Amino acid sequence: MNIRNFCIIAHIDHGKSTLADRLLQITGAISERDMKAQFLDDMDLERERGITIKASAVSVHYSCQGQDYELNFIDTPGHVDFHYEVSRALMACEGAILVVDATQGVEAQTVANAYMAINANLEIVPVINKIDLPSARPEEVAMEVEQILGIPAEDCLYVSAKSGIGCRELLDAVVQRVPAPRGTAQAPTQALIFDSKYDDYRGVVVYFRLFNGQLALGDKIRMMGTGRMWQITEMGKFIPQMRLQKAPMEAGEVGYFVASIKSLTDVNIGDTITHEAHPAPQALPGYREPQRMVFCDFYPTGDTGFEQLRDAIEKLHLNDASFTFAPQSSEALGFGFRCGFLGMLHMDIIQERLEREGGVTIVQTAPTVTYEVLKTDGSVLQITNPSDLPDLSIVREIREPMVRVEIITPNESIGDVMKLCDARRGVYKKQQFLSDTRQVLEYHLPLAEIIYDFYDKLKSITRGYGTMDYELMGFHADNLVKVDILINAKKVDALAMIAHREKAEFRGRAVLVRLKKEIDRHLFEIPLQAAIGGKVIARETIKSVGKNVTAKCYGGDVTRKRKLLEKQKEGKKRMKRVGTVDIPQEAFMAVLDPGEG
Repeated sequence: MNIRNFCIIAHIDHGKSTLADRLLQITGAISERDMKAQFLDDMDLERERGITIKASAVSVHYSCQGQDYELNFIDTPGHVDFHYEVSRALMACEGAILVVDATQGVEAQTVANAYMAINANLEIVPVINKIDLPSARPEEVAMEVEQILGIPAEDCLYVSAKSGIGCRELLDAVVQRVPAPRGTAQAPTQALIFDSKYDDYRGVVVYFRLFNGQLALGDKIRMMGTGRMWQITEMGKFIPQMRLQKAPMEAGEVGYFVASIKSLTDVNIGDTITHEAHPAPQALPGYREPQRMVFCDFYPTGDTGFEQLRDAIEKLHLNDASFTFAPQSSEALGFGFRCGFLGMLHMDIIQERLEREGGVTIVQTAPTVTYEVLKTDGSVLQITNPSDLPDLSIVREIREPMVRVEIITPNESIGDVMKLCDARRGVYKKQQFLSDTRQVLEYHLPLAEIIYDFYDKLKSITRGYGTMDYELMGFHADNLVKVDILINAKKVDALAMIAHREKAEFRGRAVLVRLKKEIDRHLFEIPLQAAIGGKVIARETIKSVGKNVTAKCYGGDVTRKRKLLEKQKEGKKRMKRVGTVDIPQEAFMAVLDPGEG
């Protein structure tokens, strides 16, 4: 049988999932009755937000020019935070459908995903989608594709995923343009693990692409990376729900197997599967470990206990191995976990899934990035929490992560975008014309300056037309200092931050002003301080709640009133010494305010 393996890549909201729905309908993989929008997005969160979070694989059959073809395709996420999912999907394919919105044109993730596909030596089939919209400009967008990506405009296919226009022609083009798999069934078995998920009843379900050889039910297999051996107890394909397969699978095919694997830690994404009896001489290239960009702490709150939070995190980690977690303790918040994420949206999704699927309530600290610390003895230490910064007497320099940011913006917003980048310590690199109305700007920026609200501000000043993509470049030394926040003369580790010395006082004061608004008044006065080392650089005070203790004195000698006031003063002193301050969740997010101005 003829096989074609391809994936669908695009910028967020350009119509990948709708196109996948239409391809499933045309090939008869699902009936009209079973059809629902975003069919391959099986998570409630994906449907509510209208985004794809996990890549989904599916196998369908299609007839072209009298021949039957098996098409294996993967619908991938479009958001920059999930580019790791896209890179994994590309490794399992020979071709990619690059979807571009006919109304929006080429955007930042379009460029990033296209270059990833080119680097993976994939055949790209460019598609201009949403051509039936009144504001569509397909020919103009096709010229943008040619100008930026070097793909001839005449190769672009015009489709409407919603109405189905041009979708059959697209499937024909995939069959004709995407090359067939190159492996042979006679060679030693080599299969690439491109995804896995945890099932409560069957254990780990492993998704694989067979490059060489064969795999059959009952085979004893070896994971070349871990060296562990397993026996396949169930094997099948995604058509479109999983279907059991009795016959052996051969080179080029995509499917899943179950082998009584109890923990996802036993399965490494990118590992090579081979036969135990006749192993392959070498493993497939695999994947690079994803770079965690953003770190924050999760602490249990309300009725949730530490054990309950740990169970919820471990269970979620079984289905999403791209975030890391380690136990953490804080004087102010107790025991919790330090978690690493691919980006801010990824962090937001994990928090929401924890609360929904794990049934826990959590307090989350402000996100931070990884810093490198060069010590005086020449050793380099990586820290993900400002409170882990060693004594400054043994620190030679602090390095922060830098990213290369590509921003696509309308011409009229260029000045405002440059102003925004300059305010965030950006270094201008180059500018390039995209079309008569849009340009591409390249800046080098500290990651810490863009993780919180940079994207929101960019969208605001470009009226929604600006898009961005970033990639990590490495670490760069700068004049950075640790700013401690003291509440009632006690350091709160979760509120500590690392800032540029020039901005430290401004950032510290901005945090204190926000904390003053967020923390409720207590019966005693609460001093709020920002300090660098032993030097206080800013202070705010939350006044105490006044109580009229003399209200019951409606006469008599004035000394009675004085006595009551003195008693109150002594009580307040004692409260200040032993009292604790309740800090709400919003107060921790105050650290994120970049303090521009």
